[in-house]
Amino acid sequence: GMKGFKQEKKLLRMIYLLCLLLFTYLGLQSKPFDTLAIVMGVVLCVLIGYSHFVIRRYYPDGDKFILNFASVLAVVSIAMLYRIDKSTSVKQLVWVTLGVIGYILVVAIIPEMSRFAKYKNVYMIATIVLMPMAFLYAKITGASAIGGAYNWISIGKFMVQPSEFGKITLVLYLAAAFSEYEDNGSIKDDIKQLIVPALVAGFSLIFLVAQADLGSALIFFGIIISLLYVATSKKLYVALSLGGATAGAILGYNLFAHVRERVMIWRNPWEYASGAGYQLVQSLYAISSGGLIGSGLGQGYVEYIPVNDSDFIYAAICEEFGVIFAVGLMIIYFLLFFRGIRSAYVTNDKFSQLAVVGFSTMIACQTLVIIGGIFGVIPLTGITLPILSYGGSSVLTIFFALGILQKVSEEA
Repeated sequence: GMKGFKQEKKLLRMIYLLCLLLFTYLGLQSKPFDTLAIVMGVVLCVLIGYSHFVIRRYYPDGDKFILNFASVLAVVSIAMLYRIDKSTSVKQLVWVTLGVIGYILVVAIIPEMSRFAKYKNVYMIATIVLMPMAFLYAKITGASAIGGAYNWISIGKFMVQPSEFGKITLVLYLAAAFSEYEDNGSIKDDIKQLIVPALVAGFSLIFLVAQADLGSALIFFGIIISLLYVATSKKLYVALSLGGATAGAILGYNLFAHVRERVMIWRNPWEYASGAGYQLVQSLYAISSGGLIGSGLGQGYVEYIPVNDSDFIYAAICEEFGVIFAVGLMIIYFLLFFRGIRSAYVTNDKFSQLAVVGFSTMIACQTLVIIGGIFGVIPLTGITLPILSYGGSSVLTIFFALGILQKVSEEA
């Protein structure tokens, strides 16, 4: 209602202020004044303002805050990347612009979400094609691993991660398959209904493990378990899935040296500080040297953090903005998850409900897995932090998912 609009307007003004302050500060850091920084800040403000205007004017019934929270993350991402490497920041601005356009198109063009439940087989085929793509590409072309994983394919100058788009198709497929589930009280009947989704999910996970893309495997598993539980409400199936995942983890540990190394580093990074554990150790140094309030934008030593534009951007933010600010960003991720689950609560269509739960879980799992790795809480896996990390495939996937959340909240 009106109260939501007022809060949203207040928040929007604060986002403009944050954006202009960050980019003015970046401009002042170089002598003479860096005008590109101001241009970037103004372009970003115009993009955020216009997208909010479109959503507020033409789709006023939807969630007022999803786009706001995504905008905060985009501003911090582009400012941090500008400080690390200007050309990467400009590319990220292009990806965010395309992502926002995609977000608006999803809300504007897609007809009712419930209509998409009938394309279950299309989603299934797309998932089956996308998931082994990077693995087969690596085998055919002999492409080398990036960060220990074979999860990229190169098309001309572009590097594409098929599993990012596979996440979308898997969520839509499982949402369509589980929305047909009916509890008849018989295990035999349940097996008949759940066997095909289980095979497709298993197929996806096997290829992610084969690509040594364990971060994505963890995220996919989180999505699969959440959807299974929401659709069936049966703890037994969740327990069985967890048992299967544990067996898979043990198998992966024994099969892949890469996995053993990650676990070894996680257990004691300091022992391998100059070799395999270098990334994690530098990340922990950066977080501790930033302290609660940070060293200030441009004042830290983020060039010592490896992969500081994608996997470790959070460590760079902790160093220069401080842990308090970084915890604030974690709260924004939680709020995005919360707004998504709220949309699932208010819709009556089972397919829309499951799709929203899947996409919300995807954002939450991705955030937890990478931040957990950077802080050394779980073994490190090379995945991107939604919107904050540099990466086209990742940014487009997240904005598409957020568009679906906005669409369902609008319909509900």
